[in-house]
Amino acid sequence: MDLDTVRTFVAVADAGRFQEAAAELAVTQQAVSKRIAALERRLEVQLFTRGARGAELTIDGQAFLPHARELLRVAERAVASVRTGHRPLRVDVIASRTAQSGLLRAFHRAHSDIELDVLMLFDVDAAVAALRSGTIDASFRAVGAPGRPLPDDLASARVLDEPLQLLTGPAHALAGARSVTVAQLAGHRIWMPGIVPGTEWAAYYDALVAEFGLTIEATGPNFGSDALLDTIADTPALATFMGEHTRLVWPADHGLRRIPITDPTPVYPHSLLWRRANPHPALATLRAHLTTSAGHGAVGTWTPRWTSPR
Repeated sequence: MDLDTVRTFVAVADAGRFQEAAAELAVTQQAVSKRIAALERRLEVQLFTRGARGAELTIDGQAFLPHARELLRVAERAVASVRTGHRPLRVDVIASRTAQSGLLRAFHRAHSDIELDVLMLFDVDAAVAALRSGTIDASFRAVGAPGRPLPDDLASARVLDEPLQLLTGPAHALAGARSVTVAQLAGHRIWMPGIVPGTEWAAYYDALVAEFGLTIEATGPNFGSDALLDTIADTPALATFMGEHTRLVWPADHGLRRIPITDPTPVYPHSLLWRRANPHPALATLRAHLTTSAGHGAVGTWTPRWTSPR
C-alpha cells in the first residue's frame, strides 16, 4: 500500500477539507483528490463524503483511520531503525565474560544515553565481513596475524593489552607460587580446548608457543568454561591460560589459583576495528572513550611480532 496515499488520507481526515490537507502536505488540491481516489480504488470502498461542510469520513473511512495511523507509525519506526544516529550502535565481542565485554560495559556506564546492540561473531574473518557489509559498526579483535591483512576500507586502534594469567587447581606443582616466569611454564601442560585453528586467537597462542617453547594442548571437545574449570580443578597435571580481566565464577571447593606471569608478561592485544566510511556518530564517541582508557605497549610485556601497533 502506497504510504503517500495513506498519509494523505490521514491529513484529510484530520483537516476535514481537501484544500487544508493539500496546504499541510505542500501539494496541490488536485494531487490530494487523485491520491484519495487511488486509495478508494485500492480498498474498493468510499472513504469520504464531500459536501458543503468539507470532507467527512464514511463508516469505512472511520474503520480504516486507526489502521492508517498505525501504518504511518510503523513506517516511521522502520526508517528510524536504520537512520544513522538513531539506531543502536552494533558492536561485536568474542564472548560475554571477556575483557572486550568489560570495555564495552564501561563505555555504556559512561554513555548510558547511547543504545547498544552487542553481537558475538566467531572470528576476525566474520567480523571483517560484517563490518564491510554494514551489519556491525565495530568489533573488538586481535589484528595483524599472518595471512590476515586488514582491508583498506577498515581501520583499527589498539585499545587494551590484557595480561595472561596461569590458572591451576590446588594440587598443581605451581599452585603455591605468587607469580611464575614464562620460562617456568616450559614442560607444563597448558590445556585450552577452545583454541580453533585458523582463528586470530589460535595465531596468538601459536606465536606464544613458538617464542617460548611452551606446550599448549587443544585436544578434546570444548564443553565451555564450566567444564574447563572442573577439569583444571581436578587434574594436577593440567593448567590453562586466562585473561586477567576475564570474569568467571567457580565453586569455592575448586580451590583454583590465578597466578600472574612475568619475565615477560604475555599480553593479548585487543583492538577496535571499524569501517572508515561509517558515519554513525556514536562510533566516534566509542573510539574517543577507548582512546582515553587505552593501555598497551608497557615495558616487560610480550605480544607477537605481527601484532598491529596502532
